[in-house]
Amino acid sequence: MTRLWKKVLVMGTFDTKAGEFKFLIDEIKNRGFAVFTLNCGTTRTAIPFSVDYEIGLVTNNAERDEAMRMMAGEASRTLLDLFKSVGFDGVIGMGGGCGTAIITAAMRALPLGIPKVCVSTLAGSDVSSFVGTSDILMVPSLVDICGLNRLLRAVLSRAAGAICGMVEREPAVLPDAKPAVFASMFGNTSQCVLRCAKLLADQGRETVVFHATGTGGRLMESLILEGMTEAVLDLTTTEIADLVCGGIMSAGEERLSAAGKKGLPQVIAPGCLDMVNFGSRKSVPEKYCAAGRNFYQWNPNATLMRTNVVENIRMGQILAAKANAARGPVAFLLPRRGLSILDAADQPFCDRQADEALFRAIRENVRENIPIIEMDNNINDEAFAEKAVTLLTELIRQKKETASL
Repeated sequence: MTRLWKKVLVMGTFDTKAGEFKFLIDEIKNRGFAVFTLNCGTTRTAIPFSVDYEIGLVTNNAERDEAMRMMAGEASRTLLDLFKSVGFDGVIGMGGGCGTAIITAAMRALPLGIPKVCVSTLAGSDVSSFVGTSDILMVPSLVDICGLNRLLRAVLSRAAGAICGMVEREPAVLPDAKPAVFASMFGNTSQCVLRCAKLLADQGRETVVFHATGTGGRLMESLILEGMTEAVLDLTTTEIADLVCGGIMSAGEERLSAAGKKGLPQVIAPGCLDMVNFGSRKSVPEKYCAAGRNFYQWNPNATLMRTNVVENIRMGQILAAKANAARGPVAFLLPRRGLSILDAADQPFCDRQADEALFRAIRENVRENIPIIEMDNNINDEAFAEKAVTLLTELIRQKKETASL
């Protein structure tokens, strides 16, 4: 079946991998899809197939790292310009270390939802720096991309099938989309957030839940800035603990900033601020081991460390500062019976002195007109979830009333 009405852009460093790209292009064309190409190579050499577009930047005289940086920036600008001016339904590329860096930098410039596939020699390792908060599908090349062979042909053929399948049909989008509420969640607060989602659904609102793993928090912040939600139920602010203590799931300094900048209604709770996230037990910094800190092995690759009084004071100050900067209605909801499952009574992280230090820091630093509601509940109690939704609903009403004046 001919599907030439669907266009796939193939991009990469054609100067070093021309044969491999020709095979990939033929695989896509053989499936009936239109193809056009973008060459991101840093040198100008003969290419055995039609090149439709080239990065207008020649870097032959630049140092390798500088050339890669320049090409990544130019590829990002060019790919976005082509998407806006020419239009395409999906993009695929392949590369080793440098090629992957250029290709994924360009793909990250595209809107979410546009199919993006990158075949990479690095796809079996940590690719978070390449994917970022985008929706790039990383495909392991299995072997080095250095000449066609039986394994690489199989990988490229399936990658071609993947991008073709992704672009063949538009994703289903409901024309009468419900108002969206963004919420943050962790395994230790899932009971609370799932209860909130049900209550919001009863109101006719859709809850979009982000896993507070660093990447999840960054993505939530970026989509808030893009205007994709009407309110934020930020019940799991654990990424602030990783920021303060050097854990592996920090979402950076901008976490808890976007809703305030957009003036959106937001309810903030200190969910899972009782824990810092590390990988395996061996990955925990020696300074924490030497200090005899309280650890909990969530699974073989997840070691949690209980936060202490000093860290909780710092986190409370950060939460208060973020709320103080908000341009819209904001309120705090504090669970006095524990910040997570592990902080419940008789559980491994139960430490009411540390919790109170956090609460006190919020009270002492937040501006007077921001409500602070304290509940004699664990964060996962039904009553806490019900109060969170009631409070957010009230803030949404206040926002609408203010906007109508």
